[in-house]
Parts: sequence; C-alpha cells; structure tokens
Amino acid sequence: MNFSLLLPLLFLLLFGYALAKKVRLYDCFTEGVKGAAPLVLSVFPYLCGILILSELFTQSGLAALFTRAAAPLLRAFSIPEELAPLVLMKPFSGSGSTALLSELLAAYGADSEIGRCACVLYGSSETVFYISAVYYANVRGRIPAAPVVISLAANFLAASVGCLLCKVI
Repeated sequence: MNFSLLLPLLFLLLFGYALAKKVRLYDCFTEGVKGAAPLVLSVFPYLCGILILSELFTQSGLAALFTRAAAPLLRAFSIPEELAPLVLMKPFSGSGSTALLSELLAAYGADSEIGRCACVLYGSSETVFYISAVYYANVRGRIPAAPVVISLAANFLAASVGCLLCKVI
C-alpha cells in the first residue's frame, strides 16, 4: 500500500463527510485560524528568544567549550565523545541537531556504532527548551524549573541507555 496517499485520502474523506453534513468548511477553517492567532502571538517572543539564544550558544564558542568539558562525563555513561555536540545541541535546537546528525552520519556512516548511537540519541530526545517555551508561554509569573530539569535528565538517561544498547546489539 502506498502510504503517501493516506493523508490526502483522509482529507478527502473528511471534506466529503463535512459536505454531506452541509458544514461550511471555509467558515469553520477561518474560525479556527482566528482562535490560533492569539496563541501564535503569545508564543512568538519565547520561541524567538530560544532560537536566538541557541544560535548565540553555538556561534560564541560556548557549545564547543561545553562539548570538550562534557566528553569525559559522557564516556563514563557509555556515550561516545563524538556525540557530545549532539547531546548538548538537541535540547536547544531541532534543526541544529539535525545538521549535527547529518555531519556525524557523513563522517562515520549510518552502520557504525557512532552512527547508530547518534540516530538513537536523536530519536530518543526532545528539544526541551523549545517545548518549554511553547508550553510556558502563557504562564504568568514564575516558570517551574522542575519539568525542565526532569526532561533534561530523561534525555540524558535515554541517550545513555540507547548508546549502551547500541554497543550490546
């Protein structure tokens, strides 16, 4: 079965059902967009700030400094030191970590231990600061730090266990 047709077929079925029920599709769509506009406006400054800070972190050289400092700690947790930039970048930037993953796969190959670990690490972690910016955009006052710390710890644990499994398998 060609799965690339699944989404368009689903839309066509949905539109057909709505037309059969005499729903005004365009009016419903514009109502939904009106409801989303305030959310986008409230989230935009936080997302912009996270993206700018992520780029500053990389361009200033702090990312390279942290990478060199974290390499021995990562080795202790079964994470190859070549993956240190990916471990540090993933919580900040999805596109930055995608670029790092591409570089790692080009340098070491997808079937190498580093390539497999990089793929597992990339797939088992999340852009914690980006997601936090979205979730807490509407929170007034103090943003709770506990969920961010727990998410970062879970990312690190997932990276460690994933790389360990890649060595065993």
